[in-house]
Amino acid sequence: MAGVRLASQPLQRRCRASLLAFASALCFGASAAQGVFTVNQPWVKPGVRSTEAYMVLTSSEAASLLGVRSSVAGEARLRGPESTAVPALPLPAGRSVSLRPGGARITLERLVRPLKLRDRVALTLIVETGDGVRREIPVDAEVRNDSPVEAELRAHHR
Repeated sequence: MAGVRLASQPLQRRCRASLLAFASALCFGASAAQGVFTVNQPWVKPGVRSTEAYMVLTSSEAASLLGVRSSVAGEARLRGPESTAVPALPLPAGRSVSLRPGGARITLERLVRPLKLRDRVALTLIVETGDGVRREIPVDAEVRNDSPVEAELRAHHR
């Protein structure tokens, strides 16, 4: 992307997201040479009673996303593309898994407060590696109308 000028605010958000992903990777890989787990571009749709959360997950070793918790929701669930609840989402080694609208995603139900644009939402992902080790990964997601990547692409195509 040589020659492309980036606005400072989106760059700051990307840096913050990268730092969070790096911190998540350190937490996941801190004991006995465990794998590296990254969370990129986390975001949550605005909502009053329920909403959805999206992000891109990557694990250096085979793992599964078993669940999620959030203090803003009475219940959080993993959903598949057909909106059915799923017990876990596989995270194949070295491959990115996108949680996105219309695909696999996290639903946050019975919100304790309305989520407005630019609010921050704390999520805790429960991930299990192939050898049965469970980790809790903290995620800080921004409430937005679309993904940070889509917004950035739109900004550069104006």
